[in-house]
Amino acid sequence: MERFDVAIVGAGPTGLACGIEVKNRGLSPVLFDKGCVVNSIYHYPTNLVFFTTPELLEIGDIPMTSLNEKPGRTEALKYYRRVADHYRLNVHQYERVLGFDGSDRNFTLRTLTADGEHHCYGARKLILATGYYDIPNRLNVPGEDLDKVIHYYREPHPYYNQDVVIVGAKNSAAIAALDLFWTGARVTLVHRGAGISHNVKYWIKPNIENRIKSGEVKAYFRSSVKEIRQHDVVLDTAEGEVTLKNDFVFAMTGYRPDFEFMADHGIHLDPATSKPITDPQTLESEREGVYLAGVIVAGTHTNEIFIENGRFHGKVIAEAIQKSLRTDD
Repeated sequence: MERFDVAIVGAGPTGLACGIEVKNRGLSPVLFDKGCVVNSIYHYPTNLVFFTTPELLEIGDIPMTSLNEKPGRTEALKYYRRVADHYRLNVHQYERVLGFDGSDRNFTLRTLTADGEHHCYGARKLILATGYYDIPNRLNVPGEDLDKVIHYYREPHPYYNQDVVIVGAKNSAAIAALDLFWTGARVTLVHRGAGISHNVKYWIKPNIENRIKSGEVKAYFRSSVKEIRQHDVVLDTAEGEVTLKNDFVFAMTGYRPDFEFMADHGIHLDPATSKPITDPQTLESEREGVYLAGVIVAGTHTNEIFIENGRFHGKVIAEAIQKSLRTDD
């Protein structure tokens, strides 16, 4: 069984930053991801432009360059590949961590590769940097498991001349609605609230609101999806039940961390916020030897931690691990 000083679950920007900081301290890290390197960014919309500037996405003291003021998805993917190469990080892509056993300084991880092979690895310390983008918040309505229901918006072309319902009214929903409208889809937006979220970016909000005002994009506010069927969608609106002709439903209702995985492995959550209980100085969880990095530290408050601040967790954790292991050597 291969053994490492530190096993990192998740190879997103935060996981990579943890790997770099651990390696820079002379320790041996290994990273696992059920998908590719920075898998969540890969699944972002194809033409996505980040809301932040390049320097705020940088890790490992490697500059990030961009053709424009704000980088796009493709530039970010290229950058993080370059960082992984530069530091020669040992990243096991397409290898899902099923679970782990043992205790501090003597953990065993169980994994499953994309081709169905099971493996075990030893690690003295663990870092969970699994993000939140893998588990969508479900609508919990009949028909949600139909193939026409999509939780990740990628690009508009396949939906040209189709009847599309978008559930939600935050940034991702507004961007998808505009993108689909401009590409020739017939777009209807459905949201429980009274209007477009106040948190939608200032250059997007008036655009989507003007499309709704002109009738180019239909909107049902104070409404929810009651049932999804193969060729239509049933809404529960303030005026009563409405049935819409429909080809595709985009459930842009957000995502959440894998709380079940943490709870199953002895990491307790605050009942009110679902925030894991951690030492604020080291980010070590109540399970000794297991550290948490990135957005999973925020529980359900996923808007508190982004790449911009989650990338600094690696240094905090690596310093704590180095100090802890030094007492053993």
